[in-house]
Amino acid sequence: MSVIDLGGSVREGEELDVRAVGNWLIEHGEEISGPVEVTQYSGGASNWTYRLKYENADYILRRPPKGTKAKSAHDMAREYHVQRTLADFYPVVPEMVLLCQDESIIGCDFYVMKRIEGIIPRANLPRELNFNETQVRELCTNVLDKLIELHQVPYEGTDLEKLGKGGGYCQRQVEGWDARFDKAKTINVPSFKYVRNWLKEHIPADSKTCIIHNDWRFDNIILDPNHSTQVIGVLDWEMATLGDPLMDLGSALAYWVEESDNAIFKATRRQPTHLKGMFTRKEVVDYYLEKTGLNPSNWTFYEVFGVFRLAVIAQQIYYRYYHKQTNNPAFKDFWIVIHALHIRALKLIGQQKLEANEVAQKYIAKFKELMPK
Repeated sequence: MSVIDLGGSVREGEELDVRAVGNWLIEHGEEISGPVEVTQYSGGASNWTYRLKYENADYILRRPPKGTKAKSAHDMAREYHVQRTLADFYPVVPEMVLLCQDESIIGCDFYVMKRIEGIIPRANLPRELNFNETQVRELCTNVLDKLIELHQVPYEGTDLEKLGKGGGYCQRQVEGWDARFDKAKTINVPSFKYVRNWLKEHIPADSKTCIIHNDWRFDNIILDPNHSTQVIGVLDWEMATLGDPLMDLGSALAYWVEESDNAIFKATRRQPTHLKGMFTRKEVVDYYLEKTGLNPSNWTFYEVFGVFRLAVIAQQIYYRYYHKQTNNPAFKDFWIVIHALHIRALKLIGQQKLEANEVAQKYIAKFKELMPK
């Protein structure tokens, strides 16, 4: 079994017109020869991703799912241009080849990029890697360092300034995801009323503005097959923008399943953060803050926001299943996950209040000691 990520069979109903794509590539100057081998990468809740392997070329094609009405939610042109512009500053971005906005080719916008051959660390690492705890720790550190490196990219005075609005990011994100939840809510999930109100009442000023990925997970990382703890590629730039780096970190932590987490989170885990040697969520935060020098007054806000944001993403997907817009059985029990995320957000808020109360009690006790008798 190869540890290299090759993709699998194309899912039923998601077939690609490879003849039309091949003719389009040739018309636009790509020299391809021989038959094409097509595989599809796992996922499917967001954009569809295919590998096109010719005798003399190896491409990745990205397109939105069928039935997408709002191009802003699956903006192929934006994702293409983000990566093309960022490549000069962040060398682990895939090399862009061509963008197609002629819907007569396959019925939608799509883009083609060169494939980076490597290992994608999904829910479980390939057994052949046989990592020990030290190697797992090194992998974890390298992935976090790549996120920190992205947050240091000097975007000012470059075309990257066009990526987003910048300042006020935390405020816009809370308001935006709050509205998205209302639009996607079904009767079998919690209202998140307390969590949503708490977030609105605790919005901080942005810690800084930088390029953020907005979907940072291990399964969006490509590892060097010859040095398998080293990151050689970062994928899925659909939601990249200018924003607060701590929001990026908080959103990444929402996917971070630890060995001590409950069965629901373990069952839906999509990256190998449970392995011995991986940082805990607290260790991730401590490491990031130490390396960047940032010092938030209320870290809990960012972590609660990340959990709520993931709940909204899951709810948007479940909404499609609930209303029979998709019959993918993988989405059937998402409502249970949303309940679990609600409980997790409430626990984070409760823990912060408990800690704040303990600090206050210690302060009062110390103050009483200093008072004259």
